Amino acid sequence: MEAMPSVYPLTLMSRKTPTEFWNDSCAIDEMSYAIKNGAVGATTNPVIVATVLKKEFPEWEPRIREYIKANQSCTEDEIAWTIIEEMAAKGAALLFPIFEASRGKKGRLSVQTNPKYFRDAGRMVEQALRLNAIAPNLNIKLPATRAGMDAIEQLTYLGVSTNATVCFTVAQALAVAEATERGLCRREREGKDAAGMSPMCAIMAGRLDDWLKKITDKKGIITDPGNLEWAGVAVVKKAYALYTERGYRTRLLTAAYRNHMQWSEFIGGKISMTIPYEWQLRFNVSDVAVNDRMSVPVDPRIVGELEKKYPDFRRAYDEKGLSVADFDYFGATRRTLRQFLKSYDDLVALIRDALILDPDIRGE
Repeated sequence: MEAMPSVYPLTLMSRKTPTEFWNDSCAIDEMSYAIKNGAVGATTNPVIVATVLKKEFPEWEPRIREYIKANQSCTEDEIAWTIIEEMAAKGAALLFPIFEASRGKKGRLSVQTNPKYFRDAGRMVEQALRLNAIAPNLNIKLPATRAGMDAIEQLTYLGVSTNATVCFTVAQALAVAEATERGLCRREREGKDAAGMSPMCAIMAGRLDDWLKKITDKKGIITDPGNLEWAGVAVVKKAYALYTERGYRTRLLTAAYRNHMQWSEFIGGKISMTIPYEWQLRFNVSDVAVNDRMSVPVDPRIVGELEKKYPDFRRAYDEKGLSVADFDYFGATRRTLRQFLKSYDDLVALIRDALILDPDIRGE
């Protein structure tokens, strides 16, 4: 049997480098494992919440039925958000000691607003303020859409730590940082405290790779398939260099894991990574050395090949590749929003099954 490492790679990374990792789930058992091995935060989204509820449904079903019984006029959406908020409260409580010890810079749980609001800044702000009241150690996730930029600026001004999601491009990441800076500056001009805030921007590196692979198949593009594993990494490294150069107070977060480079290539950066439990297990038994690679650029030959053959990579990699008005129409954005919306519908369908028992299944 292969010997287990004396110190897990993720634990070693969290001890010897400025690179942080988070747990990409609000499942308590997964969060407990991650925290034990050095994680300092956690994230959720509609896909994650639906997955956790399916996995833990026997534990949540009594609470769902209790809420239904006590609230005779409640809708399935209201019940769904009650469960989401209770999941968030439990996850935040687990992270709270880290939050206290770091004075608000770590130990946060990211909770996402309703994906149906991606075009409506006002609704995002209204819901974000409600979610933010659940616990003191939350980041509120909002999509890096056109409306999301306005919501991020306004919420930052109001003292809410945000975490941009549905972000795949350098242009989006820079727009998020600029919106956050505007909110922070407005807040500081009025003498309001911003020291304990911890704004984030999550680049979904693996989902950019997914999109380019989809284009490859659809258009019959011939390229070294290994190149497609580096697209998201290249975007993150370029965004990180620009964040560092410009001194933005937003911290980059990486998400959507598809290969080990989306972990190993970012080690050494002042960056956070939200890693699914299954990938944590794989990384922790890997032989990948925990070395600083954030400062090592992606092979220019690979970047050049991607720029030559994929217009959407050029849009993602060029800091001016997309205007804010274009954010909602980028392929990876549309694809991810559709998945988030479907996962939210799946979550509501689970609640519906508890609210309206299926007579066919019950044999009635």
